[in-house]
This record gives sequence, structure tokens and C-alpha cells, in this order.
Amino acid sequence: MKFLLRLLTWWNGQTLGTQLFTARRGVKVGEDDQGNVFYRTADGKRRWVIYNGESEASRIAPDWHGWLHFTWDQSPADAPLPHKPWEKPHVPNLTGTPAAYVPPGSIRRAVPAERRDYEAWQPE
Repeated sequence: MKFLLRLLTWWNGQTLGTQLFTARRGVKVGEDDQGNVFYRTADGKRRWVIYNGESEASRIAPDWHGWLHFTWDQSPADAPLPHKPWEKPHVPNLTGTPAAYVPPGSIRRAVPAERRDYEAWQPE
């Protein structure tokens, strides 16, 4: 069943076509802290990632994202980018998960905030 899922779906890891292309033409460039593996062709014209787990673009750190989109030539494995002390670590998009941000006053909070700055209009 896993073979059939890999053959027909792209969100369950790499497809069979991507695996064959990677085996034939891919040159491994590096790996990020989440286990995603980055490849390029020998001539450097194409770059791609094989996700470790769910194929979710927000799981790629900004360093590798810039390399994938040809923002800079050297990969973060070869030339790591300097990070400022105030930079926070990369976090994937949590929208739609239980860990998603919920602003104060939202009805999604366990204990909604009581509104004191609003009075409902009542007709006379």
C-alpha cells in the first residue's frame, strides 16, 4: 500500500518519478535540522528538496529557502548565513493546528475574554 501511495501521491514523501530523477541526476548538497535533504543537478540549474515527513513548504528554514530560490549561490551547508542575536529560531506555519496563535478575545480560546469596551445598541 505504501508503494501505491508513493506512486500516486506527492504529499506522502517523494514520488517514484522524483526518486528516479534524484537517483540519476541529483547531487546531494546538504540536510537541515528537520531532516529535509537538498539536491541540485550537476550543472546547478535545478534545485529541490526531499522532505522528511509531510511535504509542507513552511518547514524549510529561510537559509535553505533562499538557496532553493537562487537568492544566493552557496548553500547554507557550504557557507552558513550569519544570524543576529535577536533572531528567533525557525518555526513552521502552525495555522490549523492546536498550537496555532489565538489572539486575546477570540472565541477559540478556552476562556474567552470578557468585553468591557462595547455596549450593544438597543432600539427604543
